[in-house]
Amino acid sequence: MALDPGTHAFFLDVDGTLIDIAERPEAVVVPPGLSDTLMALAERADGALALVSGRSLASLDALFGADRFAAAGVHGADIRLAAGGPSHPAPALDEDLRVALRAASAAFEGVFAEDKVHAVAIHYRASPEVAPALSRVLTEVVGQRRGIEIMPGHCVFEVRQAGIDKGAAVDRFMASPPFAGRRPVFIGDDVTDEAGFRAVNQAGGIAVAVGAPRDGAHTILPDPRAVRALITHLAAEPRQRRR
Repeated sequence: MALDPGTHAFFLDVDGTLIDIAERPEAVVVPPGLSDTLMALAERADGALALVSGRSLASLDALFGADRFAAAGVHGADIRLAAGGPSHPAPALDEDLRVALRAASAAFEGVFAEDKVHAVAIHYRASPEVAPALSRVLTEVVGQRRGIEIMPGHCVFEVRQAGIDKGAAVDRFMASPPFAGRRPVFIGDDVTDEAGFRAVNQAGGIAVAVGAPRDGAHTILPDPRAVRALITHLAAEPRQRRR
């Protein structure tokens, strides 16, 4: 897999890709130096690097440094097209729906709702056996609401507006500098990343799955440690990489 920071644009999922998944989103650990390594790669790519995550922009900034990177939060519902630039949020998810989803989640032991304003993620990692029943209840709560979908992930159901996904986020990045004209690379580990894979494939890019095969992926890296090793390699100056 030959990647060149001079010609490629990099789109990176976070949880399960750059960092290891934790029991709760706030419990993740960012390895020392990772943010600086990402910044070094962004500089080598003339800014064509974006974090594309289910997390909110505020959460991404808390983990990696405020405004350091272009980023798409909540799967693209809130997007910052360039480091230090403004964000462009979509409308919030209906508050009544968010309240109902939080209440429905509270009825299940070991389940909690993460209200991200533009979406609600219902996590059940501590009680994986509840998935079928939880899915039925969430489907009932969403009901016949138009334009709302439930996306499954790693021990999570994400309730969000239809049409907002990581593929649409990649398309928005690729339509503007410094991403335009480059060959896109998307690295991700979850079903929600497959939309990003489809987008880069349509643009002649490279899709990299983490941990397990994914639809549309060209190759697989075994775990986040391998992703971080690749990022470190790409961030190094050519002379250092030859050593």
